[in-house]
Amino acid sequence: MQHHQKQYRGESMKKSKRRKDADALSNVVSLRISDQEKRELEKITKSSSKNVSEIVREAIELWISRRKRFCLDS
Repeated sequence: MQHHQKQYRGESMKKSKRRKDADALSNVVSLRISDQEKRELEKITKSSSKNVSEIVREAIELWISRRKRFCLDS
């Protein structure tokens, strides 16, 4: 592993998919989760080949779409 690459637990050495500058995401949200929630996220990352950020974005999109469907937001 090169000195400028960081390898996380359970992550194999693979080239990361970098977004083009125009598509780069710039907002960061920090949250606290339980140990059980972290274990579940780790299981999903291993079985889906998605990283935690992608899984959380997908969960947020699902939550927003359900709220809109039930007319809870305008």
